[in-house]
Amino acid sequence: MATESRASELRAKSAAELKDELVVLRKEEFNLRMQRGTGQLSNTARFKDIRRDVARIKTILNENAKSA
Repeated sequence: MATESRASELRAKSAAELKDELVVLRKEEFNLRMQRGTGQLSNTARFKDIRRDVARIKTILNENAKSA
């Protein structure tokens, strides 16, 4: 149920807002990779969440592009 609410929140945003959020998620993913490389990463499950959020945003952007 949480993923449906997250997806509906994302669908309510504009394409520009989605692209901005995608950039933020990619930066966070990069920072987590750097922390993992230096042995400072404490929450490894965050990788999974970020990957899924990126996929959700890309899916919504593709749906919007096809419908336009």
